[in-house]
Amino acid sequence: MDCKSWGSRDIVFLCIIVLSLIHVSLGAKVRHFKWEVEYMYGAPDCQEHVVMGINGQFPGPTIRAKAGDTIVVDLTNKLHTEGVVIHWHGIRQVRTPWADGTASISQCAINPGETFEYRFKVDRPGTYFYHGHYGMQRSAGLYGSLIVDMADGEKEPFHYDDEFNLLLSDWWHKSVHEQEVGLSSNPFRWIGEPQSLLINGRGQYNCSLAAKFSNSSISQCKFKGNEKCAPQVLKVRPNKTYRLRIASTTALASLNLAIKGHKMVVVEADGNHVQPFAVNDLDIYSGESYSVLLKTDQNPYKNYWVSIGVRGRDPKTNQALTLLSYSATPASKLPTTQPPVTPRWDDYNHSKAFTKSIYALMGSPQPPKTYDRRIILLNTQNRLNGFVKWAINNVSLVLPSTPYLGSIKFGLNNAFDQKSPPDNYDSSYDIMKPAPNQNTTQGSGVYSITLNTTVDVILQNANALAKDVSEIHPWHLHGHDFWVLGYGEGKFKDGDEKTFNLKNPPLRNTAVIFPFGWTALRFVADNPGVWAFHCHIEPHLHMGMGVIFAQGVHRVGQIPKEALACGLTGNKQN
Repeated sequence: MDCKSWGSRDIVFLCIIVLSLIHVSLGAKVRHFKWEVEYMYGAPDCQEHVVMGINGQFPGPTIRAKAGDTIVVDLTNKLHTEGVVIHWHGIRQVRTPWADGTASISQCAINPGETFEYRFKVDRPGTYFYHGHYGMQRSAGLYGSLIVDMADGEKEPFHYDDEFNLLLSDWWHKSVHEQEVGLSSNPFRWIGEPQSLLINGRGQYNCSLAAKFSNSSISQCKFKGNEKCAPQVLKVRPNKTYRLRIASTTALASLNLAIKGHKMVVVEADGNHVQPFAVNDLDIYSGESYSVLLKTDQNPYKNYWVSIGVRGRDPKTNQALTLLSYSATPASKLPTTQPPVTPRWDDYNHSKAFTKSIYALMGSPQPPKTYDRRIILLNTQNRLNGFVKWAINNVSLVLPSTPYLGSIKFGLNNAFDQKSPPDNYDSSYDIMKPAPNQNTTQGSGVYSITLNTTVDVILQNANALAKDVSEIHPWHLHGHDFWVLGYGEGKFKDGDEKTFNLKNPPLRNTAVIFPFGWTALRFVADNPGVWAFHCHIEPHLHMGMGVIFAQGVHRVGQIPKEALACGLTGNKQN
């Protein structure tokens, strides 16, 4: 077909899009997986504990697909005493909102012994992952990688010879059930800092590979007979370019990654191409993913440390370490130099410099120039009858027993709070000080958004309960990407929108708000469904730090009855 014969430039452009969609669909495949989720014994950091695994694996199996493919996962719950769901982080679930994997929002939790079919299309290439989204099952180890390659015949806008996948997480020796009880207790019992950081599910507790550089050996850490916690060495050939796909599924920790003696060039963020820029290290927050290019142009007769350290919190957790090992050098030969030093945990200027260096690649979709609705979300730490909570505009989110998708679709108005949460907060609120009235309320109301409108969200950080304390919060939006228009210090005010980047803002699905600051986002509400928007720190969401966006639910097609076979919707399914 000759698109030029179609006439005007706009029609030619439409013709090209149609042909590209046909091309993708013709080469697309349906990829089937049968998974069983269960507790099992494991030793992620060389200390045996119960972990949550899939088909006997921790982390779960990596899904690899191509853009346009359909993924089908038959998920069987073998946990015996608790429900389970899996969220496909970064996948927009266009026309399949019931497959988003959010308990009480898009579906009922899968009961013990039951099987639920997740069927959805991965429409865009990128670095993604999946994780549990019920209770705090992500903290228990329910996660894995989801990599979407370019469709056949398509190419990335950068070259590389090979790639590695790095899934980063944090690990506690205390069970998630004990953590949950502590968070919901009065007096409050915080979960504490993680015992270990994991790279692809492997870490070393109370053992530093780098303890004695010249005399150290990996056997110091007692990996023999316990290879499942031994670090996965990145074996490389000299003078090649490698793509490192990096994703963070941490429950709490913000992280920094560095490779001794090697620069990295950032080329992808949350499945979207960005203008390439070089860094010595990168900060990555929970819910984010990146691709970086690494050139192996150093001395091939040496090995080099790969280090992961904690940012944004006073670290009580040792660095996670592994090796970049050149092919001419045995992996058992440890470097004689110190690993990269993680920037000081509260050096936020370092964090902001990296975050503000991310711009969309030329040719990426641009945001609408104006918005239809602005929602300003104030993040505060509060108390509710003596219990510590997180709240948004003084409402701490509590999820209903009936999934929103079903209750809105079938008009079950008594299934959740019908009063919408506020679009703003009291302008007299001083974000730099603890609130004079620290009490909050609970609610399950939703923000009803008109389909196909443009929404600005301003995330406003504030002082927590303790004086001079404001924490980093990475916020993740389900069902959409958003443009990150800008960041600011202090309270967002009229006129700050003049600083917005409308030329080349990056498209992301997760964005951070820094202490005592604000972050401005813009998205188009063009995906019918009910979508969570929440802090990706697991205990913060558990304590109420999130909101619900609903849009065009009347346009949602037939919902699988298994998704809604609970609560008030159980009797509404045919």
